[in-house]
Amino acid sequence: MRIAIQTPFEAFANDIADVVRLFYGEGAAVTMQEEHDAELEHTHAQEDGMWIECFSLSSGPTATCATLRGEAYTCGGLEEKRQLKRLIKRCCYRLFKEITGRRPAWGSLTGIRPTRLYYQQMEMGKSRSEARAALAELFDLSDEKLDLLDEILDAQERLIERPANACDLYIGIPFCTTRCSYCSFSSGEIGNGRLVEPYLDALLHEIDVCSEMASEYGLDVSVGYIGGGTPSSLTTKQLDRLLTHAEKRFGPLTEWTVEAGRPDTLDREKLSMMRSHPVTRISINPQTMNDETLVRIGRAHTAQQTVECYALARSLGFDDINMDVIAALPGEDYGMFASTLDRIRELGPDSLTVHTLAIKRSSKLHEQRYQQSADDVARMVALGRETAHAMGMRAYYLYRQKYMADNLENVGYAKRRSVCRYNIDNMEETTSVLALGAGGISKCVMRQEEKILRAPNIANIEQYIARVDEMIERKRQAFALKAEQLAALRTQAKGEI
Repeated sequence: MRIAIQTPFEAFANDIADVVRLFYGEGAAVTMQEEHDAELEHTHAQEDGMWIECFSLSSGPTATCATLRGEAYTCGGLEEKRQLKRLIKRCCYRLFKEITGRRPAWGSLTGIRPTRLYYQQMEMGKSRSEARAALAELFDLSDEKLDLLDEILDAQERLIERPANACDLYIGIPFCTTRCSYCSFSSGEIGNGRLVEPYLDALLHEIDVCSEMASEYGLDVSVGYIGGGTPSSLTTKQLDRLLTHAEKRFGPLTEWTVEAGRPDTLDREKLSMMRSHPVTRISINPQTMNDETLVRIGRAHTAQQTVECYALARSLGFDDINMDVIAALPGEDYGMFASTLDRIRELGPDSLTVHTLAIKRSSKLHEQRYQQSADDVARMVALGRETAHAMGMRAYYLYRQKYMADNLENVGYAKRRSVCRYNIDNMEETTSVLALGAGGISKCVMRQEEKILRAPNIANIEQYIARVDEMIERKRQAFALKAEQLAALRTQAKGEI
């Protein structure tokens, strides 16, 4: 069904469209100018200090309506806008829940960080049980998803708070040996490698300047993450050069993750080289242990290569290994996903990330109009959680994406000693991030103002190489404001002594 949306709040049109997609999928929400099967009309009124939202879906001569009242928020600014948007989405959700008889597992939520909503409720002085009840009421969350959020908050309890000057380091390697059919990241196939050395030169220059900037501004960088792309698509010599330079400039970090990524990019020499550096955690990501699926999605390795690579890493002393799997890959049913999880369980990694396939608009799967059975996806995700629990792991972070199968989630599970602090910091946005390389987005968490300043690096590899100094200046402007805040906090602390 294609539904045209009318609303007096143009700024909220996309939010209403997101709710429509919860029930009818991508492409269901259109403009009045496009061909459509039904019209969704939203009206807004205010009476006796109450907002009154009404949605009406008409198809031909018949119409179905839903109305919701909420106290008008008089604070003004962003908070008033947030409260109004939330009420509008809840009313729209109520209408489609009634029409379809469906209840999405995440209710009316379309945002990417549900845990932030939980923390916001607690920051208002509510207990955990009160916050949980509020989320159930506000967003119609299922008990299953509320239990998942509770599990994550338990895991984050002693890790979520970081000093004001804490800053994580992210280094992006935007190269892969091949491009997976589901991928929408800002990465390119490494090809003949002509861009790699110029890219590394620019990246190492950015590391030099930004390490000095971190020192100048009093940032404490102790957590690092090299992601991509596939960092291990670099040659052993190139990756060694990068690790050596980063270690020289930032020191041996207490947590240092390298996404080793695809098994076909790893061998004894490269793993031994990484082991010689203070790398504390690596990811070896099979995505699936079914060879026919690996071919279908464009990965140039086999399941057996994953097994052999994992065993080699263990033999060399890596004691913190993450593995990623994806639910709902093309051609895979519940049984095939269960087979993948059985083999992962036999290997026994220290952490497991269970992704739900997201069909991004820039991916090959979007071009192919691929769709997966919603019932199968939900069962796969549930099995991922059961398997992680059976391996002694608990969920410690999650995030959601648009265009994700059945509006589900990606969840990181880990044994207690193997929780990745970078993943928590990045997802919960409680710690600043100095992000280097093409496509990296630096974040300055400004706690007093309760806002985040972002300084994005351009994603195009050739443009990044040519404009790296411009990327550095973007960060300098953002982190200079962060430094002013830190100085004010130090002065305040001295005055309180």
